[in-house]
Amino acid sequence: MRRFVCLLLVVVVLPFFVPTAQATPGLAALPPMGFNNWNAFGCDVDETLIKETADVLVSSGLADRGYEYVNIDDCWSLRERGPDGRLVPDPAKFPGGISGVADYVHAKGLKLGIYGDAGTKTCAGFPGSLGHETVDAQTWADWGVDYLKYDNCNNQSDGSQADYIRRYTAMRDALNKTGRPIVYAICEWGTSQPWLWGNGVGQLWRTTGDINDEWPSLKSIIAKNAPLAPYAGPGHWNDPDMMEIGNGGMTATEYRTHMSMWAMMAAPLLIGTDLRTASPETLAILGNREIIAVDQDRLGVAGAVVSDRDGLMVLDKPLANGDRAIALYNSTDSLATVSVPASGTGLSRAPAYRLRELWTGDVRQAKSTISAAVPAHGTVVYRVRPLRDPAGTAPSVTADAGLGTLVPDAGGTLTTTVTNRGAGTITDVAVSARVPDGWTVTAQTPARQRRLATDTSLTTTWTVTAPEGTPAGRYPVTITADYTWGRHRPGETASELVSTVVNAPPDGRRHLSTVEPVTGTAGTDTSAGGSLITIGGRVYQRGLGTTAPSELVYYLGDRCTQLVTDAGVDDESTGQASFTVHADDAVAASAEVASGEPPVTLTADLTGVDWLRLVTAGTAHADWAAPVLTCGDSTPNDPVEPEEETLFSFESGTEDFTIANPGDGGTVAQSTAFATEGTHGLEVTTPLGGNWYGARLSVPFDLTGATRLKVDVKADAAAGTTGEIAVQTGAGWSWCQGSRWAWTDAGKSRTVSVTFEELDCPAGVTPDPSQIHAVWVFLNGGHVYVDDIRAE
Repeated sequence: MRRFVCLLLVVVVLPFFVPTAQATPGLAALPPMGFNNWNAFGCDVDETLIKETADVLVSSGLADRGYEYVNIDDCWSLRERGPDGRLVPDPAKFPGGISGVADYVHAKGLKLGIYGDAGTKTCAGFPGSLGHETVDAQTWADWGVDYLKYDNCNNQSDGSQADYIRRYTAMRDALNKTGRPIVYAICEWGTSQPWLWGNGVGQLWRTTGDINDEWPSLKSIIAKNAPLAPYAGPGHWNDPDMMEIGNGGMTATEYRTHMSMWAMMAAPLLIGTDLRTASPETLAILGNREIIAVDQDRLGVAGAVVSDRDGLMVLDKPLANGDRAIALYNSTDSLATVSVPASGTGLSRAPAYRLRELWTGDVRQAKSTISAAVPAHGTVVYRVRPLRDPAGTAPSVTADAGLGTLVPDAGGTLTTTVTNRGAGTITDVAVSARVPDGWTVTAQTPARQRRLATDTSLTTTWTVTAPEGTPAGRYPVTITADYTWGRHRPGETASELVSTVVNAPPDGRRHLSTVEPVTGTAGTDTSAGGSLITIGGRVYQRGLGTTAPSELVYYLGDRCTQLVTDAGVDDESTGQASFTVHADDAVAASAEVASGEPPVTLTADLTGVDWLRLVTAGTAHADWAAPVLTCGDSTPNDPVEPEEETLFSFESGTEDFTIANPGDGGTVAQSTAFATEGTHGLEVTTPLGGNWYGARLSVPFDLTGATRLKVDVKADAAAGTTGEIAVQTGAGWSWCQGSRWAWTDAGKSRTVSVTFEELDCPAGVTPDPSQIHAVWVFLNGGHVYVDDIRAE
């Protein structure tokens, strides 16, 4: 079959706006590198954290590798401006002031960054700079600030691109007037396509919404930012957001992809983890000199997408010395071979090409195809140059494999493919597969071949069996190819495949969002946009939020009888979506729903079904809301697991909710504006510094058997809010507080939760679920809505 390559001519229509002035020239000639506290600490920022981070940047050697900015994010100031109209650092957090911190950081050979907002308030409700650009820019310059992240909350905007340009240009002009070189980072989340107008206004601009420390977020941001390569260059960079490497929500493979793709996209490298406690693995990823060199290459060109198909992407980045950086990125959930012909990149024609893998240091040669077997969610980055004589360099050999989901004691088929991409024939090829202890693997077709010429392969099929009783989970299977190259020189290539073992769900009725799918990803009890699922104004505490088209697959093993779910387009989205429930190969239920329409309830008979597939089509945020799966001998009258007990529903009023510190201010009132249980919730107004809201009980709650407390929170459209749970417990009414806060963006909603194990109590006190004398929730940000405080 012949393949025809079509060239698409893209004509970019530039916006009507042309800046009459320019950003400070010479700044950010390379993508900025440094640290920002928000991803790891949020509002919990202070002088000690910034100084200690500066210390670690120097002592760890990261400063020597280019990380120079130490950036303070939101929540650093007081809630009100000073009498002179200037911003005032919070003296409790920054007793030496921002200027004192700047002096400390500068003495380390580093630079200091600060946070502001192109609105009336910051995202956390602190004073914004809209209308105060001149005084704020001069204040920061007087303090010795070197970098400004300028956010977009509470912006009073009409939504037009012209308004965005006006607001961000106003701060650009104010910064220029100070005479101090301050790198200007436009943070308007890609809303008004700043890549079309940001060059000349700022040195970098956010291209997407906020990053989260989870794979779906990273994958989504790469997909949005990578095609914007033509807009990046010295002094004007695409910013896909700060890094999450080291925060614990992703695997090491995913974090290496994070670092690799940021470097290939010539993105700013802003560390977002606690460097004081960072593991050696985290420091090694952040400090990889060769990956950093790709990002900081003086040519200043972002890698172009030369291939993007079926979840496999190839980026090609020219480097100043004539080399090319080639990234082979696998966003799928399985091991996959990612390839690109050298002729499809910017490489010149040559007898072969030298490939240096920048994570392992391994050097190979390829005849004409640059290729690698890339693990799920992984990225291989090669530094490539033409090679005149490949004879003395080991060939590039890939070992790919595919293995379906395994059911214990039922054999599955493993297919391995070993391909020689090197210039020259390899001989005595032998393939082996190593499986976990107790498993069996048997070759069904030849696993050896005498010779493999360039661009030829050996494919072998195997039977793999996991023993009966193997727990559900993911297990490594290693594929190794041994061979001889050149003059009797031994070679080896290995790849690791992750095999998925599934078990049927246990008896009972359970929320499907608590069952891990075999394949597919979705927001767990949240929409694709990160809020509580909301369809036609109805808010759901449980569900699966997807972006259509999507597919979620579950193994049932002939043990379940029914699925009942609501389906609809989330209120945060427009468009329409189709929903189809597949029971093995049959359609068990389906519906089509448009945005603004009420949810449709689907009931699917799953009797005798092994595999359940939930499929959406369309372009909207498509929600499976409150899906309940019934398995075994359960009946529709059985409780849904995990069981929850509502403690405060606010259906009868404020239910004695009060303010812990009444002198600080705040109010509570019953409201219908936000409700997740019934028709009423609680509307809270908070003082500038926030407050605790809750109820002291005349008869304590006995929550024996409960493991977690939850509350649903919605932030006002004007500002986000911090959410945290505390209880008073035991005979002494000891105060035990959640060990972590949860942030809810402006206009968003979420469930805030804490386990009893996570509660911090006074020394010698352990939370006693059988004696809960009071429940409290900390909130700030102005108007906040809460509902359904409950125990799971």
